[in-house]
Amino acid sequence: MSLLHFGRSHPAARIAPPPSRPCVWRVGLCGGVLGAAPPTAMLSAMFPAATFRDVESAWPERGAQGFDLLIVGLNGADPSEVERAAAKIAASAGRVEILVVLSGADIDTTRRMIHQGAVDVLPAPVTDTTLTIALERIFCRLDTGRAQRRNGEVVSILKAGGGVGATSLATQAAVMLAANPSLNGVCLADLDLQMGMAGLYLDVADTVTLTQVLAAGGAVEDVPLASSLPAHNSGARVLVAPHEFMPVETLNPALIDSLVAALRRDFEISLVDLPTVWTAWTNRLLRQSQRIVLVTRLSVPHVHLVRRQLHMLEAQHLGDIPLTLVCNQVEADGASGISLKAAEQAIGRPFDLVIPEDHRLMHQAINQGVALSTLRRGSKIEAAITRLVNLVAASQVAPAALSVGR
Repeated sequence: MSLLHFGRSHPAARIAPPPSRPCVWRVGLCGGVLGAAPPTAMLSAMFPAATFRDVESAWPERGAQGFDLLIVGLNGADPSEVERAAAKIAASAGRVEILVVLSGADIDTTRRMIHQGAVDVLPAPVTDTTLTIALERIFCRLDTGRAQRRNGEVVSILKAGGGVGATSLATQAAVMLAANPSLNGVCLADLDLQMGMAGLYLDVADTVTLTQVLAAGGAVEDVPLASSLPAHNSGARVLVAPHEFMPVETLNPALIDSLVAALRRDFEISLVDLPTVWTAWTNRLLRQSQRIVLVTRLSVPHVHLVRRQLHMLEAQHLGDIPLTLVCNQVEADGASGISLKAAEQAIGRPFDLVIPEDHRLMHQAINQGVALSTLRRGSKIEAAITRLVNLVAASQVAPAALSVGR
């Protein structure tokens, strides 16, 4: 029996976050950013759950992991300093929050720091009141995010390049997962802002889009995704990509934090389809993922591209996140001109999964917006995608519940 016939899909239920626990937030005041006499006593009294410590260097690169939040100064009139700050903030994404105190503040520099991942930007000199309000907002968000990390899981779908069929795999995996009644809510979020097709592949394109979620007003994490997003007939909820082209910079790390919090709250598993480009916000999302699925295909250009993606993951210190390397659209007759063994040797590691080519069946499923098993049960491609589903849901569902029946 196919996975899609275990039983009726249950509508996604909102997962209540567990009660927050007392915690201590570690805050570094870098390079005299708050003046010669920083108000540490006042801050400690206002925020007893936080510790504040002066740091001599302006950017404590080696000791940054010892803090949850760094308050750093930036001279907005110095272009070279702005460039260095932007790079450092982007590199810190997912590891430590950065609050920028900006002298010579202007709108462009402020927006750039936020887009790179700064949690907030305050104009210098900072008043005690302004700082207190900013810290209260930051600690509230950090506390909420820490509690919500224990809920649903996020699986990021990363493409080695264009044309690898990653979106097709993501849509079929989503409907397989959603059909399992043991999973309390499954979402496919299409964050490929310019080329996203997940909604079209599942025939739910003319409904709520990412653009509408972002424009709803208020914090994105407050949007009830489980009830507002459209559902495929399998039960999978779909966050559709924008209908019109949007600049990749429309999203930023702060918006990603809010979106991930909402996804984890409302869904047990969220598959997130990413664009091929690397940005501060894609970096942030990858850092918050419980698994990364990197999809490529058997061709010389894509082998080189997957090597570059793997090197980028290592360079961004993302190597500790479980990675599943998938070779998609593999033809049985070896028509690609390159063998799996040669590709693995060139990449420097084996593929975790090999998905056979079945162009006709997959395109029929896409054109009709249905699961593969609706058209033909027990196909080789369905069995291979189910193995991917087993890996994705391994920590949420017993393996026997996800196997494809005979």
